[in-house]
Amino acid sequence: MRFVSVLLCTSWLLAGCENKPSAPLAPSASALAPAEKKSESARAFEVESAGSKVAFVMNAPVEKIHGEAADSVKGQLFVDPADLTKTTGLLQVDLDKLVLYQQKREDEKGEFSERTKSDKQNEHAKAWLEIAPDAPADQRELNRWVELKIDKVIEASATDLSKLSGAERKVTATVEGDFRLHQRKARKQAKIEATFKYDGDKLTGVSVKSVAPMSVGLEEHDVRPRELFGKLAQKTLSDLGQKVAKEAPIEISLSAKAK
Repeated sequence: MRFVSVLLCTSWLLAGCENKPSAPLAPSASALAPAEKKSESARAFEVESAGSKVAFVMNAPVEKIHGEAADSVKGQLFVDPADLTKTTGLLQVDLDKLVLYQQKREDEKGEFSERTKSDKQNEHAKAWLEIAPDAPADQRELNRWVELKIDKVIEASATDLSKLSGAERKVTATVEGDFRLHQRKARKQAKIEATFKYDGDKLTGVSVKSVAPMSVGLEEHDVRPRELFGKLAQKTLSDLGQKVAKEAPIEISLSAKAK
């Protein structure tokens, strides 16, 4: 029996004992439903992809991995100016636009090098996310999009924009919703600053940026070292712990215009 266990553990076909995630997987989800209005007075805003950005810095003892996806966000927000707690929305991020950069050091006490782009590291990232050219077209398209569906505002510094004044009215808030990455869905909260833009008394747009990063665990979304589509690599995230952090602290910035 011991021989059989060893044999099974060394078989990549079974994603063996060594490749088993240390964190439980989030529930599967191929897509999130579109956002819906929570009030009749909620107004629709379309996200402008140009100028939008998603970024993160993953800190490990001997390597920092910087990720940037410029002009990558699309989606829609519904905002009720009289009651911001009724805000909803669906944001979608295109991982095809993600570019990684790295900083290295020889040991934990050394200085980090200048930030550089590694083509090999970017190829590895696409394999981990299963959006590399070898992925089946339908699966690649599903994995290509990260989604955040905002369905709840936990707290806000102001809820009625008419109580504020000026061409730009800033509100800080904590929003909550479903986050989908690599066809796995988890509940997340994000702390944001929203700047509402007015032309006289008319609300014309809103800009949103992160106040604090939103932490996303790689393992819960089954983002792990892979050699090919559907084939796990022998090395696990734990094996790469000196070079790759297990969580990505994500920040976002975007603007949306009234439809």
